[in-house]
Amino acid sequence: MYWYRRTNRPPAREPQINQTTAMNIEIDPEQLQAIALDWGGRLIAAILILIVGKWIAGSIRRVFERALEARKVDKTIVSFLGNLGYMLLMTLVVLMAIGKLGVNTTSFVAVVGAAGLAVGLALQGSLSNFASGVLLIIFRPFKAGDFVEAGGAAGIVEEIQVFCTKIRTGDNKAIIIPNSGVLGGNIVNYSAKETRRVELIFGIGYDDDLRKAKALLQEIIAADERILKDPESLVAVKELADSSVNFVVRVWVKSADFWNVHFHLVETVKLRFDEEGISIPYPQRDVHIHQVTDSSEGAKAA
Repeated sequence: MYWYRRTNRPPAREPQINQTTAMNIEIDPEQLQAIALDWGGRLIAAILILIVGKWIAGSIRRVFERALEARKVDKTIVSFLGNLGYMLLMTLVVLMAIGKLGVNTTSFVAVVGAAGLAVGLALQGSLSNFASGVLLIIFRPFKAGDFVEAGGAAGIVEEIQVFCTKIRTGDNKAIIIPNSGVLGGNIVNYSAKETRRVELIFGIGYDDDLRKAKALLQEIIAADERILKDPESLVAVKELADSSVNFVVRVWVKSADFWNVHFHLVETVKLRFDEEGISIPYPQRDVHIHQVTDSSEGAKAA
């Protein structure tokens, strides 16, 4: 058997709307005027900050670009750095203008800082190459057309870009080296100086005429017009080696004539020495065999 409990509940009442007497809201004209003047002054100040800040940022950019151009910095670098600096200055101007309007700029600065950090971490390698490219263009350890050793490669510099350097090797291969790799190691510039020294070693046999060989070397040097008279050339006995008497030959030439003179001297010396009967010995070793008689066998034979 089920029991039902009935409760007497009052019927749901409809929500009643309390009617209140309308209140007349009166706005104080003086207060409204004060608010308008306050916001109008802030707005005018923000606009002035934008105008004056933009003019100052543009003036700083022009001065900066002229300073770089005076140092003969690449135009691409000048334009890029000028625009980058201008953007940073304008960001500060905009933040100042927003702050003048009464807006809290702390959150904006935090967002900009976080975005800059994220971009910096993402482009760490590229920024390193860019910074190295700027330094290469500003300090100019080499220029296009120079023969250099850098970044583990040797060749003629074809182009120095913002992020990489293009080098052409002697067998006409193109090598692209990141600028951080170029600036991070030793740079050997063979074209930096107008003159270079050619140094060669020639050996003659111990039985050959030393004075005659030295005179021939001096004659060959004097006959080559590409060899400079100043600084003076040097022909001297360097060492008495195991199988030869070695001469050192040092001559000064223009950088463009280095390899031509080098190859010419090697060939000419070999031909003249052959004509004059002077030998150029190759490394050799004399082996002497001594026969040792066993004492026991000698005793038996006796």
